Amino acid sequence: MQDLTPFEALYTAEEMKAAEAGHDVPTLMDRAGRAVAEEALGRFPDARSFAAVCGGGANGGDGRIALEVLRAAGRTAAEGMAGDVLIDALFGTGFHGEPRPDAAKLIEEMNTSGVPIVAVDLPSGVDADTGEIAGAVVRAAVTVTMHGRKVGLEVAPGRFHAGEVVVADIGLEERETQHNLVTRTILDAVPRKGSMDNKYSAGAVLAVGGSPGMTGAICLTASAVLRADAGYVTVCAPRESLPVIESRLLEAVKRPLEDVFDAVAKHGALALGPGLGRDADRQQLVRRLLEETDLPAVVDADGLFQLEPFERSAPTVLTPHAGELGRLLRRESTWVDAHRLAAVREAADRFGCVCLLKGADTLVAEPGAGVLVCPLRHPGLATAGSGDVLTGVTAAFLSKGMEARLAAAAAAVACDAAAALGPERGLVASDVVELLPRALGERHGTV
Repeated sequence: MQDLTPFEALYTAEEMKAAEAGHDVPTLMDRAGRAVAEEALGRFPDARSFAAVCGGGANGGDGRIALEVLRAAGRTAAEGMAGDVLIDALFGTGFHGEPRPDAAKLIEEMNTSGVPIVAVDLPSGVDADTGEIAGAVVRAAVTVTMHGRKVGLEVAPGRFHAGEVVVADIGLEERETQHNLVTRTILDAVPRKGSMDNKYSAGAVLAVGGSPGMTGAICLTASAVLRADAGYVTVCAPRESLPVIESRLLEAVKRPLEDVFDAVAKHGALALGPGLGRDADRQQLVRRLLEETDLPAVVDADGLFQLEPFERSAPTVLTPHAGELGRLLRRESTWVDAHRLAAVREAADRFGCVCLLKGADTLVAEPGAGVLVCPLRHPGLATAGSGDVLTGVTAAFLSKGMEARLAAAAAAVACDAAAALGPERGLVASDVVELLPRALGERHGTV
């Protein structure tokens, strides 16, 4: 039977302690060590020697048990640096902060050894609760993590040091966690058109943007709305842009920007910002649309420029990248990159709405709720216009009545699923738009 749950638990250190409470510690360590050894043998069958760098805690104990199992399998296995494969068992899930100089030296030696590293639970130097890195950190080829994925294995920058993550069953019961990983099963929750639907009830979006020189952005957004299975889209753009937009968009209704408030009726969601422009009049327009309408809204690109907290009761999604989020929080983008979990939660609390922080580990936060992590697997989404597509898909899902946090997460997953159907190299945003129907047409079940 398929598991149709759209989320996979992401554990913090405290949540793992709670899961382990009441269990026999030596038994858990034996299972963990065996899991590491078996993965190392299966992953590197030609390796004749293994070495482990072991700390003084339970993580080090897992590493030593792995060495025992490897020796029993006929391999040379000892603590140290001399091996065809290294096992990183230095720090466990309880590690926070910066490694001490002696530990940092060991980490650097592992990284420069020239052999693959198998990390136990998570790479040493990664904060299990946040993915943050404060100093030296192991670059693992594979991480064998116990019972469930840790937050730090899926949130950047930690995720980029974990290599392939393998979850080992050590006999613990699953538990609810604060944060969760989003699977492709979430796409099965997107409402589909029914026989009783018309073009409005299937989802109708008002997309606002498209200043001269930036008409491509709003065209991508509007096209994504329809390819995400909404039934109707109106584009409101500066009058001088309309001839270009008319030539690019066949199915969309086009209206001049000054008619935007008259156009709100009959729509189920707003998409604000792609190519809108950043002058004071446009900033004021975004604010008025947010505060004077009651439609669910997604705000991106120019709509985020100089945006201040606003008052509205309707669901709202902000979709910044790190640079835009830095400006919203009055911080440097480098700080956002280093503290992504904290940054997206701060933004959600400051603006009182859902915030989606774009990236390979797209994060979706909502005040009072845990963060949803949407792991994007296709690097082709790092291309101009992909954010405009995401805006359109999010707006389409909002217009279908999806709850804002789920709509944002589902939109990120939909774009990734569409990209995976395209070329390995040279993917462009319009490719993603065209592939959305195939991605959404599949029934995903489990990932």
